[in-house]
Amino acid sequence: MRNNLKIERAVKDLTQEELAKRVGVSRQTISAIEKGNYVPSTVLSLKIAAIFEKNLEDIFKLEEIDWVS
Repeated sequence: MRNNLKIERAVKDLTQEELAKRVGVSRQTISAIEKGNYVPSTVLSLKIAAIFEKNLEDIFKLEEIDWVS
């Protein structure tokens, strides 16, 4: 899964720490999501989308490999 979380943070001028506090996770979790090393839960994804006032699909995108099981 790809994401543009880092870009959205820059637009809102939020640090990883600030975003983490607002959604109730650690800064390391936000970093891992941005690097693609962690796939957030549905609830966390929805919280992040709400912070940025975006649709979920505007921040998180499935890649072709995500469709392979």
